Amino acid sequence: MAGRHSRSLTGSKVRQMHRHANLRPNMDRLWSTLARSAEIGTTARGGLRRLALTAEDGEVRRVFQRWCEEAGCQLTVDGIGNMFAVRPGQEADGKVVLVGSHLDTQIKGGRFDGILGVLAGLEVIRTLNDHGIETRLPVAVVNWTNEEGARFEPPMIGSAIFTGDKSLDFALSRTDKDGITLGAALDAISFRGTGGLRPDQCDSLFELHIEQGPRLDAAKIQLGVVTGAFAVRGFVVEVIGETGHVGPTPMPDRHNALVGAAHVTLAIEEIGWELHPTGGKSTTMRLVAEPNLLGILPDRVEMTCDMRHPDNAVVSQALERFIARLPELEAKSRCKIRLHEGWSYGGMAFDRDRVGLVRGAAEALGYTHMDMLTEAGHDAMHVANHLPTAMIFTPCEGGLSHNELENVTLADIEPGVNVLLQAVLARAA
Repeated sequence: MAGRHSRSLTGSKVRQMHRHANLRPNMDRLWSTLARSAEIGTTARGGLRRLALTAEDGEVRRVFQRWCEEAGCQLTVDGIGNMFAVRPGQEADGKVVLVGSHLDTQIKGGRFDGILGVLAGLEVIRTLNDHGIETRLPVAVVNWTNEEGARFEPPMIGSAIFTGDKSLDFALSRTDKDGITLGAALDAISFRGTGGLRPDQCDSLFELHIEQGPRLDAAKIQLGVVTGAFAVRGFVVEVIGETGHVGPTPMPDRHNALVGAAHVTLAIEEIGWELHPTGGKSTTMRLVAEPNLLGILPDRVEMTCDMRHPDNAVVSQALERFIARLPELEAKSRCKIRLHEGWSYGGMAFDRDRVGLVRGAAEALGYTHMDMLTEAGHDAMHVANHLPTAMIFTPCEGGLSHNELENVTLADIEPGVNVLLQAVLARAA
C-alpha cells in the first residue's frame, strides 16, 4: 500500500538510491547482535530487565562501545550519558546524520523495543564499511539515555538534554525509588561524559522502531512511514483525604483518598471513550496510596495520568474538560483534588524531506508501506523540534510491547532495516 501524500525525491536522491539499490545489510549479523544484547539483563520469561544506568545497562553500553570502535567509529559521550558513535564523512566539518534509539528497557521489557533501532544503526555503519562506501556527511549511531523512564522520571530525558528542553542539573538530580540520583548512577557505571554532539552539529535523525501496536502486523504491511506524532498531555493528580480507622469511622465521616482516586480514574476513562472515535485515548497508569496499611483509610493518593490524540487542540480541550470536573469529583469523594507537574510532547509533523527519503526508499525497494503517526513516546519526538527527523516502524507480533513476550522475526524487520540503510545513505551521501 503506497503511502498517501507522496512527495517526489530530488533527482540527485533518486540517482543515489538507484546507485546503491542492491546494497543490503547483513541481517544474520544483525540478528546475532540482537541475540547478544538479549543475554544482558535476561528475565525468566525471555524478556529483558535493563533499567537505565544499572549494572546491566552499563554492561550493554560497554559491549556496544566495543562494537562501534571495532567498526571504526569514534565514541563520544555527553554529560547525561548519551552515546554517539561517529563514522567520519568526507567533509570533516560536515553535519552529522544521526541514526539510533535506546538500549534501556522497562522492568519487564522486550528484546527489541529501542534496541533494534540502535543495533540497526550499527548495522548501517558495518554495511557501509563492508562495501567501502564513503559518505559526504558523517553518520553517527546514537544511544539515548533513559528513554523508558522506568527508573528515572521523566522518560526520554537523554534526548531532552541533547535538545536543551531540560537542563542537565535537573536531569542529574532526578532520583529513583531508592533515592539514588541519576548523576550518581551515571558515575557508578562510568558513563558521565564531557563530549557528545549538539543539535547544531547534526543534520537530521532517523529512528527505526518496532511499531508497539497491531496495525502493521494485522494488515501484513511491511513497514510504517511515520509522518508525525500524537499530542501527549501527562499530569500528576494528588488526592488529599484524612486517615481514620476502617472499622468505627462512619461512612458520612470518611474522606478516603482512594475513593477520590477512583472517581478521578473513572473520569479519565470516560474522557478516553469520548476521544476514541477520533483516535484518542486517556489513561490512569499509576496510583501510590499513603499510608497504604491494613485497617487505615488512606489520606493521600498520587496518580499519574495521560491523554493522547492526533490533534493538539483536541487533547488540550480534553484536559480542560477534566479540570472543569474537579469540583464535582471533590464533592462526590469528600476529598481535595489537585493537579501537579504537567508535561506535554508530540503533536508535531516530522520533516517532509526526511520522511520523503524513507517513503522513497520503501517504494524503490518494492515494500508495502503505510503512513502513520506514532502514538508512543520516542526520543525522535524531542529531537524533531530541533532537527529534521523521520521514523520507520517495523511490525511486531500482535503489536505486543513493553512485555517480556514482545517478538519480531527477521522477515518482520528486514524491510525496515533495508529502508533505514537506503534513507540514511541517501541523506549522508
